[in-house]
Amino acid sequence: MRELPIPPHFDPSRVGEVWRVPYEDRAREAPAWADDHGLRPAAEDAFRLCLLAVDVQNTFCVPGFELFVAGRSGSGAVDDNRRLCEFVYRNLGTITQIFPSLDTHHAMQIFHAIWLVDEDGDHPAPYTLVSAADVAGGRWRVNPAVAEALGIDLGYAERHLAHYTRRLADGGKYDLTIWPYHAMLGGIGHALASAVEEAVFFHGIARHSRPQFQVKGDHPLTEHYSMLGPEVTEGPDGERLAGRNTELIARLLSFDAVVVAGQAKSHCVAWTIDDLLEDDDVRERLAERTYLLEDCTSPVVVPGVVDYTDEADAAFERYAAAGMHVVRSTDPIERWPDLASRLGR
Repeated sequence: MRELPIPPHFDPSRVGEVWRVPYEDRAREAPAWADDHGLRPAAEDAFRLCLLAVDVQNTFCVPGFELFVAGRSGSGAVDDNRRLCEFVYRNLGTITQIFPSLDTHHAMQIFHAIWLVDEDGDHPAPYTLVSAADVAGGRWRVNPAVAEALGIDLGYAERHLAHYTRRLADGGKYDLTIWPYHAMLGGIGHALASAVEEAVFFHGIARHSRPQFQVKGDHPLTEHYSMLGPEVTEGPDGERLAGRNTELIARLLSFDAVVVAGQAKSHCVAWTIDDLLEDDDVRERLAERTYLLEDCTSPVVVPGVVDYTDEADAAFERYAAAGMHVVRSTDPIERWPDLASRLGR
């Protein structure tokens, strides 16, 4: 678990920018870097560690994009990604595989403004919270033009909206949030932040390890914060909307350590971890080998509008109480809690 120097191509001052990764250059440099530092193919790892990189996309990570996760510092996701890239490079020989998730959206989805109208036909503003009471009282209803465009019966869509907001409330989840249009499939915001993309690519070439991208969030009838499943899995008549990502859970159980980072601490990161803890068997087998990089994730904060910092911090306290380990990216991995026993030391 020897830490490596940071490759000379990494420029921390550009982490908050969008640019084209020079793949051919990195593809030439990565094998030489591996040879210089004695790195072996990931398939030969005796101790297998994976990194879940949750939604480290331009839409969340670059200032000026639709849902930049600023945290209270104002530069949250940029600082997080600088540390995340450095973590990947320093631990290039220890990270077996990287699992980046891609929040993937279309305009006509239940959490975008076009989906809803009020009695005057106006759409809700970004960050509007839509409660079950709002829907029951007629404050918001489904936009008939959207239902028609998607081929969804309007009566069914209205029943689903009422059912959906009730299920969120019953499950103790956030009310339906109307988010700014973000992570749009085919748009620049959907791509990984350039510096992170470069680090993932460099790791893949240096270690002969294929990153496993996890696409989520494109179902029109449900939010999908977690990498492991949607907010609501069934429609008003019990029909299945989408299920848990059991294949990913099985993959995670095959690793000796699971490291989690990304955006946002209050939403997609938190809900991913909650889903890992939901199943008793998974929690018992995975909690003690899960490490949360607390300095590589930030909560959603929009000054004067919303601030989820306290909720995010409380969630991380719950995860620690459940047996997971909250660590910093700058801590040497071999010193992480409970790791020595899994290394056979």
